[in-house]
Formats: sequence, structure tokens, C-alpha cells
Amino acid sequence: MSEKFWKQGIRFECQGTGRCCASRGSYGYVYLTLEDRRRFAKYFKISTLAFTRRHCAKTNGYFHLKEIKGDCQFLEGKGCSAYDARPAQCRTWPFWPENMNARTWSREVKAFCPGVGKGKLYSEAEIKALLAQDPIDP
Repeated sequence: MSEKFWKQGIRFECQGTGRCCASRGSYGYVYLTLEDRRRFAKYFKISTLAFTRRHCAKTNGYFHLKEIKGDCQFLEGKGCSAYDARPAQCRTWPFWPENMNARTWSREVKAFCPGVGKGKLYSEAEIKALLAQDPIDP
């Protein structure tokens, strides 16, 4: 990443719109780590294997949730029906590596997400820690 526009931190607080849970083209997949799949399995009181078979697909070597009509299968109304088990990708929105350049942030994130600029000020260190949770980072 080039000079970080977020060096002084970024304010963000989820506004509960559910917009980030609806598929947006290349942002459609909810990628899952093994820990994410284990957390979901525990939440649903089934084995990790059963959860994976029932709810996951694999693309280019990475597990992700199967989409239902283009959206996250756990999206109900504007909320997550499995919120306590949500994966790292959901827990770290909008602090994803692909979002963290000034142009993308301004054009795609800030313009899309009403939580940007509100609430808690995430420090540079906190943002780096969130970025480190990227489920598809090799």
C-alpha cells in the first residue's frame, strides 16, 4: 500500500443497513477461514464438516459461503441471522485490504457505507490488526 490515507485513523460505526451483506459483483463472496467454519458449526451445533458441506463452496482454493439469490444466506431483512458467529470478513468490514487505498475508499466504501465517518475512531494500529485478519491473504 502507498502512503496511508488512514494514518490518523478512520471513524466507523455500523449503522445496521445490511448493505454490506448484499452481493456487489466482485465483492460477492464471504470467504471463510477454518476458524470461521468452526465458529459457525459451534453456533449451529453441528460438526465443521456438516457446516462446510451444507453452507460452503470452494473457489480458487478458498472456502466461502454459498450465496442465496446473490446475497449472504444468513441475511434476514437488514440483519445477520448468525451475527454471533459471523466470519472475520464480516467482523472486519470495511477494513479490507482491497478497500484501503484513498480512491477505493472514497469511491466505493465511503459512498456506499453510511457508517464511515461515524462512531469510534479506529487507530492506524487497530486498522492494521483488522487487515491482518484477511481470510484470503496467503
